[in-house]
Amino acid sequence: MSTMPGVTYSPPAAKEMHRGELLRMVIAASLVNGLEIFDFTVFGFFAVQIGDQFFPARDPMTSLLLAVATFGVGFFMRPLGAMIIGSYADRVGRRAAMTTTSWMMALGTAAIGACPSFASIGVAAPLIVIAGRVLQGLAAGGEIGATASFVMEAGPLSRRGYLIGWQLAAQGAAALLGASLGALLTRIVSPSHLAEWGWRIPFLIGLLIVPIGLYVRRQLRETTIRDANGRKTSAVFTELFREHGRALILATLMIMGRTVPTYAIVFYMPSYLTRVMHMPASTGFLSSVLSALLLVVISPLSGLLADRLPRRKPLVLLTSGCMALLVYPAFLMITRMHSVWSVLCSVGVISALLALGASAGTVLILEALPARVRASGLALSYALGVALFGGTAQFICTGLVKWTGDPMSAAWYVVFACLLSFCALMVFKEKFAQA
Repeated sequence: MSTMPGVTYSPPAAKEMHRGELLRMVIAASLVNGLEIFDFTVFGFFAVQIGDQFFPARDPMTSLLLAVATFGVGFFMRPLGAMIIGSYADRVGRRAAMTTTSWMMALGTAAIGACPSFASIGVAAPLIVIAGRVLQGLAAGGEIGATASFVMEAGPLSRRGYLIGWQLAAQGAAALLGASLGALLTRIVSPSHLAEWGWRIPFLIGLLIVPIGLYVRRQLRETTIRDANGRKTSAVFTELFREHGRALILATLMIMGRTVPTYAIVFYMPSYLTRVMHMPASTGFLSSVLSALLLVVISPLSGLLADRLPRRKPLVLLTSGCMALLVYPAFLMITRMHSVWSVLCSVGVISALLALGASAGTVLILEALPARVRASGLALSYALGVALFGGTAQFICTGLVKWTGDPMSAAWYVVFACLLSFCALMVFKEKFAQA
C-alpha cells in the first residue's frame, strides 16, 4: 500500500503475490485484452467485404471509403469511453472496469457479425453496423487504461516493462489471429462467399470474449483508491486536466506515432494492396500476419530491455526516430517493386520498430501519472491519439490515394505523424513512479 497526499491506494501488491498468482493475473488481463482488440480491429481486415455488404456503391473505392469511415466511428467513440470507463476504473476499481468493457465489446461485435446486409433490410443495416462500432469504441477506449494500470501496479517495479510487454503481445496476437483468419478464408472460401458470409466468421469467433472474459477476470483481485476519510476518490478528470494537462497532450502526440503506422501499415495493408496496388488479397493478409507475429515476439523482449536500461526514454526516441526515417522508403519499396517480398520486408521493418519501442513508451506514460488518475490518463491519451490520428489513418490514406491518384501519397500522412510524435517525445518529462 502506498500513501499520497489525501489519497490511499491499495493495489494487489506484487510482494503479496506468489509467482503463480502473478502469472494468472498477467494471463487474465492480457488474454481478454487481446480478445477485445481482436473484436475491435477485425473490422479493418475485412473492410472491403463489409463495404460491399453494407455500403454498396458503383465505385469500389467509394464503397471502401465508406467502410473505413465506419471503422473510424469506433475510434471517435474511444475518448468518450476513456472518460467514462477510465474514470470508473480510478474511482471504483480496475477489475470492475475491465468486466464492463468485456460485455460492451461482446454486444458491439454481435451487432456487426449478425447484422443482415443492405440488400436484405436496406438502410437499417449500415445503422446497426455503426451502432456496433459505437459500442466497440466505448469499450476499447476504457479497456487499455484499466488493464495496463492493473498489470503495472500488480507487478514488481523491476519488471514493469516486461509485464506491459505481454499485454502488447496479446494485442499483437489478436491482430495475428485476425490476419490469419483473413488469409485462411481467402484461400478456402470463394470470393463471392467471402463477401456474402465468410467475413462474419471472425466476428462470431470474437464472441468468445463473454465466457472467457467473465471467468478469468473474476479471478483477479480488485483495486481501490480512497481518500483520507476512506471514501472512493472523485473528480478524477478535474485533477487530470488541471495538474497533468501538459503530460496528457504530449502523451497523446506520442501515441499518435504508434497508432498511425499501426493502422496505416498493419491493418490497412490488405485493403491497400488489394484496391490500390491490385495485388492478391492473400498478400495483404500475409503482411499483416508477419507484422502481428513480430509484435507478439518482440514486445515482451523489448519490455525486458526497457527494465534493464537506466532510462526508458532513449529507447523510445531511437525507435521513433528510425521509424520516421524509414516509413517513406518502405512505401517506396512496396509501390515500385510490386512483389510479395518487398511488401513483407517493408512491413516487417516498420513493425519491428513499433514493437521494440511500444513497451517502454507505455510504461513511460504510466509512470508519469499518479495512481489516482493513471487509468484515466493513459486511457484518454491513448483514445485521443487513436481517434484523432490512428482511427482516421485508413480514411485519410484512402482519400489521399483517390484524390491524387498516387499510391505513394499514403506515406505522407504516416511520415507527418511520426515526425510530430518524435518532437512531442523530445519534450516529455520522464518520471519513475513507485506505485
